[in-house]
Amino acid sequence: MTDYLVFTLSANLGAMGEFGGHERRGSLDWPGRSAIIGLLGAALGLRRSDDFSELEQLKMAVAVFGDTAPLRDYHTVQTVPTAKARRPQSRPQALRDARQDLNTIITLRDYRCAPLFGVALWTLTDAGDLLSRVQQALLQPGFVLYLGRKSCTLSAPLAPRLVQAMQPQQALHHIQLPPWRQSERAQRMLSDAVIDAPRHELRQDQALDRQRWHFASRKVAIVPVSIAPGEAA
Repeated sequence: MTDYLVFTLSANLGAMGEFGGHERRGSLDWPGRSAIIGLLGAALGLRRSDDFSELEQLKMAVAVFGDTAPLRDYHTVQTVPTAKARRPQSRPQALRDARQDLNTIITLRDYRCAPLFGVALWTLTDAGDLLSRVQQALLQPGFVLYLGRKSCTLSAPLAPRLVQAMQPQQALHHIQLPPWRQSERAQRMLSDAVIDAPRHELRQDQALDRQRWHFASRKVAIVPVSIAPGEAA
């Protein structure tokens, strides 16, 4: 038997990684590893410049409940020409001084509607009380938690629980879904575990340097499952 920490991620809107640029920031249909590790770090009160190496040893599996619909938000942004922006002491002053020379651009922000996920965490080596400390942090987070962007607040408690199970899929049966979605089942699971899965994907979500936004690719197993929390695994 293996010790697992399981919890639920639910939000009205989520923005879950993707290659980001100034004009377009996309979203995947499930949260990547760096997003979940970042959420755990925020719960523990870590800042981006702090050491995340302890959390990086965690393995994880994510159960995906339902398909999320995409939503695109458009922003109109005014920018100041570089030559003019260097002289003023502040951006408001630059806008006043360069009112006739403003550049207006449209930027795109992609979201996913009504995302719901179950997350299972475990370690391959003895990590002491790491899972217990993370559980307590999720119950009383150091920073406000959100699903990807600050506008994507969580819609239900995470309900973290420590359980024992043979496999991540069995552990995920113990998550607690929001009351308004308790009848739903997860039809697929994405896992770090080395298993014989029908499909694998490469995802660019292994954080190398959080301050510089450098990421590496990792192999993720895509497993068809039927996870119904509250029912026997």
